[in-house]
Amino acid sequence: MVKKEDVDFNNLGFDYLNLPYRYQAIYRDGDWQEEGLLTDNEMHISEAATALHYGQADFEGLKAYRTKSGQIQLFRPEENAHRMQKSCARLLMPQVSTKMFVDAVKSVVRANADFVPPYGNGATLYLRPIMIGVGDTLGVHPASEYIFRIFAVPVGNYFKGGLTPTNFTTSQYDRAAHKGTGQNKVGGNYAASLMPGEQAHQNGYSDCVYLDPIEHKKIEEVGSANFFGITKDNVFVTPKSDSILPSVTKYSLLYLAANNLGMQTKEGDVFIDQLDQFTEAGACGTAAVISPIGALEHEGNVHVFYSETEVGPVTQKLYELLTGIQFGDIEGPKGWILPVTE
Repeated sequence: MVKKEDVDFNNLGFDYLNLPYRYQAIYRDGDWQEEGLLTDNEMHISEAATALHYGQADFEGLKAYRTKSGQIQLFRPEENAHRMQKSCARLLMPQVSTKMFVDAVKSVVRANADFVPPYGNGATLYLRPIMIGVGDTLGVHPASEYIFRIFAVPVGNYFKGGLTPTNFTTSQYDRAAHKGTGQNKVGGNYAASLMPGEQAHQNGYSDCVYLDPIEHKKIEEVGSANFFGITKDNVFVTPKSDSILPSVTKYSLLYLAANNLGMQTKEGDVFIDQLDQFTEAGACGTAAVISPIGALEHEGNVHVFYSETEVGPVTQKLYELLTGIQFGDIEGPKGWILPVTE
């Protein structure tokens, strides 16, 4: 178990640390039985658990932020609860109520408050709620028991360099199937992304861009993040598809672009052969926040957006708005911020 004095908050990556407390509840006999905060970071499950054999598992990701005054707050946790409920429904798993989800998240943050990074260095406390099917189940059908757990880890930037443009490449592989589980945050989607992601890294790219699984003509996602682009006529554009995970960060950026920057916004097709329309582009998500895309390689052709070394002005403004709200420096829309400590 890690101690606070052993954590270098100014040099955090995106790596697991065994913090003192996590939350757990067990679904058994048709109801949730809350075990509350635990200190054991190991889970003891049957070898016949459906999560191990049939991928009956989903998860979420959200963050706790330290404000300038030292308070701790969450950013739109109810949206993560709603998305997890949809993922659970897709995998025939029991849903956790929004209240139970948010209360559990808050309890984990409070218990690990010493590990919420200090204000000013951009680091945060990442929360990972998970649900897995457990119990003795051999046939291909839903489990009879489930574990819901939330653990926390202090993290820095997901993509190396933070708000610095990096380069990406398209993948010949699909992250998720059309009409499959792409809109849900389930484990199988990420297992499918491991090999293409590693191939991109080996070739010197930050990650790969996935195209639509039917024709491979339209941009869908950037690794495990959502794509956005800024057109020459100042429109914020992001892909829309049945196989894209609905990102809380993306929809927050759509709102901020329209209501704070006065931009037109659009969810629609983003064709890989029409990148010339964009002056800026980026990846966005809870872990990535905003990662500017400097250049995108596709079938040997390289398209440079704003710059491979400098952040575009609209991307910079959106980043400052979003993180300003998250860290308490800017007042956000009603309901976006939930205080954990006063």
